[in-house]
Amino acid sequence: MARLSGKVAVITGATSGIGLRTAEIFVSEGAKIVIAGRRVPEGEALASKLGADCIFRQTDVTVEDEMRALIGLAVASFGRIDCLFNNAGGPAQTGGIEGLDVERFDAAMATLVRSVMLGMKHAAPHMKKQGFGSIINNGSIAGRLAGFSSSLVYGAAKAAVIHLTKCVAMELGESGVRVNSISPGAIATGIFGKALGLTVDAAEKTPDLMREVYKAIQPIPRAGLPEDIAYAAVFLASDESSFVNGHDFVVDGAITGGRNWTQQQQGLAALRKSFDEGAG
Repeated sequence: MARLSGKVAVITGATSGIGLRTAEIFVSEGAKIVIAGRRVPEGEALASKLGADCIFRQTDVTVEDEMRALIGLAVASFGRIDCLFNNAGGPAQTGGIEGLDVERFDAAMATLVRSVMLGMKHAAPHMKKQGFGSIINNGSIAGRLAGFSSSLVYGAAKAAVIHLTKCVAMELGESGVRVNSISPGAIATGIFGKALGLTVDAAEKTPDLMREVYKAIQPIPRAGLPEDIAYAAVFLASDESSFVNGHDFVVDGAITGGRNWTQQQQGLAALRKSFDEGAG
C-alpha cells in the first residue's frame, strides 16, 4: 500500500523546487493534495499533470485570509486535513547588519516566519477536532548554524521557524497533532539564484549548475535534491512517524557534522610535514 494512502495534505510553495517535487511524490504515495503558490500558470499546469487528486489555489502565504481559505479548501474538498507542509519561502537580503533595509527585513520575515505561523494557526483547529494530524515546517541548516546562508536574515528567520515548530509541538502534541521541521542542507534548487538577484526564470535554470558546485562540500559526494526533502516529508506525514514530535529533521549529507574526513586528513598531513621541516 502507498505510504500516504487516503491522506489529505496541503503543500505551500508548490510551483517549483522542493514543493513541486513533494507534490508529485505525495500523490504517487496515495495522498490527495491542495497545492499553493503565487504563479498561476505553473500551479495550474502541475495540478493538471497530477489529476483529480490535486487542486491548485493561488495563495499569498503572508496574508491570513488567504491561508485560512487555503486550509478551508482542503477540508471542503476532501473532508479533512491530515498534513500541512509549510514549504513556501524565498531569499532574503544579503550583506551585513549595517546595510539591512527594514522593509526588506520585514518582508522576508513575513514570507519565512509569518506564513508558517499562519499555516499552523489555521490547520490546528481542524486537526485538533480530528484528534490527529502532522504539520511539517521547512527549516534550514542556516537556522541551526551561522554561515550556511548568504543572508543573515534568512538564517535568523529559519532559526525562528525551527524554534516555533518545537513550541507549537509541545502544545498540539497533547491533542494528537505532531509538529516537526525539516532542515535541508545544500539542495539544488533555484533559490540560490534568486538570492543572488537572478530573475525567477533564470534562477530556475541553475539547479544543474548547483549540483556540480555542491557535490564536494559534504561527505556524501553529490548535491542534495528536492526529492531528498520530499521523502523526508513523506515519512513525517505518514503513520510511520507517529511518535516523532518537536523534531528538526536535518537532511544535509552531514555537511553540518564537521570537517570532511579527507579535508581533515590533508590538514593533518600538512601539519606533520611542517613539523618534519621544522625539526630538520
